[in-house]
Amino acid sequence: MTYLERFKETVYFGKPDKPFMWPQWVFGDTVKRWQKEGMPPDVHFNTYFGFDRVEHVPINMGFIPAPEVKVIEEDKETATYIDDLGNKWKRWKNREIGMSQWIEFCIKDEATWENVKKRLNPDSPLRYPQYYDDWKRCVKNRDYPLGVGAGSFYGWVRNWMGVENLSVMFYDNPSLVKEIINYIADFVIRVLEKVVSEVKIDFANIWEDLGMKQGPLLSPKTFEEFCLPAYKKVCSFLRSHGVDVIMVDSDGNNDVIVPLWLEGGVNMLYPLEVAANTDAVEYRKKYGKKLILMGNIDKRALRNTKKEVEEEVMKKVPFLLKEGGYLPFVDHAVPPDVPLENFKYYLELVGKIWADINK
Repeated sequence: MTYLERFKETVYFGKPDKPFMWPQWVFGDTVKRWQKEGMPPDVHFNTYFGFDRVEHVPINMGFIPAPEVKVIEEDKETATYIDDLGNKWKRWKNREIGMSQWIEFCIKDEATWENVKKRLNPDSPLRYPQYYDDWKRCVKNRDYPLGVGAGSFYGWVRNWMGVENLSVMFYDNPSLVKEIINYIADFVIRVLEKVVSEVKIDFANIWEDLGMKQGPLLSPKTFEEFCLPAYKKVCSFLRSHGVDVIMVDSDGNNDVIVPLWLEGGVNMLYPLEVAANTDAVEYRKKYGKKLILMGNIDKRALRNTKKEVEEEVMKKVPFLLKEGGYLPFVDHAVPPDVPLENFKYYLELVGKIWADINK
């Protein structure tokens, strides 16, 4: 099968020749470790591990022009930054893994939103690559799945306001929050309408990261009121142009939001974080073929013994692969405490499970 055929057979609960292996996220420090442990430094990462090919439309949905950033304070370990939109944050200078400490955010009220909105002009020529027509010719006869980013209806706003500020704003200034989310939905549609009208797109990706360990950062009621209309608008637009697979990337526990995502038009979730008690087996039993799943291999289980790796894989992957609509994937970027040998063993187990299922 081609990459595209394998992808379609997987996501439409068909019979692929083998599991579709989405290219795994890893940290740069993980790659450095694996190269010390035997991974050749002069080979393509996806080729070495046998991952399938996936590509995305090269569209820019960020701020145009990009914010100008400068360092305003630093010491041996950290640096504090500020940009011309008003964001201010502090982060480690020599650590790849670690979150920034956010100090100020670019949206505080209607006036600052208007300033931010100026950078979100959907008609900017820089949204599309300069040689877009050449790119279209390159993908015309492709044999791999092609996807497109479709925005974010909580995550972006959270990044622009901060979790605490947005949580208060839902109650203190709901009209502003609704205006921003609705603008994002219209922005996404306006940016994408050209490419989805001219190119066959196989999947769309929405980024949220709205979950924490015990549940989402907003209640289902709040999600339904503020975010669900945007999901319905964008997903309906995508489906009207033949985009049938609409996936959401959200870490943490999202259990109570899943029914609302389905109502909004989403039909694929990842990375299904185990540390937040997300259970792909339970999702499959509860939602059946309504939901395509990717992930749920606990990254923590890969860092110790092969026995622990095997226990993690065997308690879920055989069932999920047999049921279909599942893409094996570690439940986030693989951290540098995972040995190369263990990661390769996880991939070998997936292959053996597939072979046993199809004897």
